Amino acid sequence: MGFVVSWLTVLPPLIAIAFVLWRKEVIGALLIALFCSEFLILALGDGVSLISPLLHTGDRLVSVFQSEGNTRILIFSLLIGALLAYVRQSGGVSATVELLVNKNVINSPRKAGLMPMLTGTIIFVESNLSILTSGIISRGVFDRFKMSRARLAYIIDSTSAPICILILLNGWGAYVLALLEGYELGQSSVSILWGSTLFNFYALVTLAIVVYTVLSNRVHGPLKTLEQNATQNIQQDNPLETITPASKARFMILPIATMVLGMIAFMFITGNGNLAEGSGSKSVLYGTICAVLVAYFMMLLSGRFQHKDLVNIGFNGMSDLLPLVSIVLLSLALGSSLKLLGTGQFIAGVVSDHIPAILIAPLLFITGAIISFTTGTSWGTFAILIPLGMPLAGPLQLDPSLVLGAILGGGIFGDHCSPISDTTAVSALASGSGILEHVETQLPYALTAGGIAIGLYFVAGFI
Repeated sequence: MGFVVSWLTVLPPLIAIAFVLWRKEVIGALLIALFCSEFLILALGDGVSLISPLLHTGDRLVSVFQSEGNTRILIFSLLIGALLAYVRQSGGVSATVELLVNKNVINSPRKAGLMPMLTGTIIFVESNLSILTSGIISRGVFDRFKMSRARLAYIIDSTSAPICILILLNGWGAYVLALLEGYELGQSSVSILWGSTLFNFYALVTLAIVVYTVLSNRVHGPLKTLEQNATQNIQQDNPLETITPASKARFMILPIATMVLGMIAFMFITGNGNLAEGSGSKSVLYGTICAVLVAYFMMLLSGRFQHKDLVNIGFNGMSDLLPLVSIVLLSLALGSSLKLLGTGQFIAGVVSDHIPAILIAPLLFITGAIISFTTGTSWGTFAILIPLGMPLAGPLQLDPSLVLGAILGGGIFGDHCSPISDTTAVSALASGSGILEHVETQLPYALTAGGIAIGLYFVAGFI
């Protein structure tokens, strides 16, 4: 393959990155990059006609379903929408709020801060569910101790995504695991994924700062100014608290517990007793199916919902996640296409000759932060960078878990700083804080954690 021709293999991911920086939209970027990759495969191979790239793009999307693991991930992505809808509409979230707040066990600002942090840690199966639950449960307590809603927004936002990407027994882990399939890295995808938690420096540092903030009851930067006028920042109750009928906390606790325990159990079962060797895609899907069934029958037997109502609630929940499912589908297809095109192998050769290995992890982290910041999505960032970064590990003799940790951490970092991120909006909504207020007060904390993470990646490169 000639020099110019070799460089052409880099065009699809470059186009994807340029598009997301320009239009701040991931689905279109992935689709255009996939089309470009299929066009180049044909042009560098048997030749290209006017319509063949379109046909091959469609075939590439269909080929995603040839993998049982990929299909399980896509089905799970839909089912989690139904589960979240059941938990909300059953009144389980509202009932859990009343159960925890009315116990009156929170009697100090430190304990008030611990409530959303611990809730976000326990509910690690889905970031938005974690944010919504933590925010709704804690708002009244924060008001009682005259702590600003912006502090609450910071705690729940900076706990949910880092916890989800570190514990990994959830959709985040299953999604990343699907993106890792097919790379020859000398380790199983599950081992690499679990190993990345030690190298996800941004998530670890962010959680450490949250713990410091909660235990010390001290805030800094713009957040300190807001705290001084906290009584003026207490806002009206959010309508999210009242959209569900009177219920019991078990309508939330039992389905979520079923999902979490089911995932762990199926990881042991599919791994023949070894958790690390279990099938992530099977475990997540089976655990979610069990949780959906538990939520469905609990609501049906309560007498407050008919079968037709539950079907509509479930499908409405699925429709809310269709954009996510589209990103998953396109990212899996693009990864497969780039492998065939040879993009990863070419970049690995160029990088190994021109960029010191010590710079790879910091550069991946910074690139992931830029993409995530401009698009507002960490998952889309993973989809673009994992096919580029993981093939570098072997030729440059880098720990695959270090490379993956840098990519994942960069995606979370940019997402935390971005005003167009869905988690930013949900955090502000759940806490009762303004979106721009939340971004302004969280940014100094995120930048501090990001700077420390970059330094740690340089150190890890030496080691």
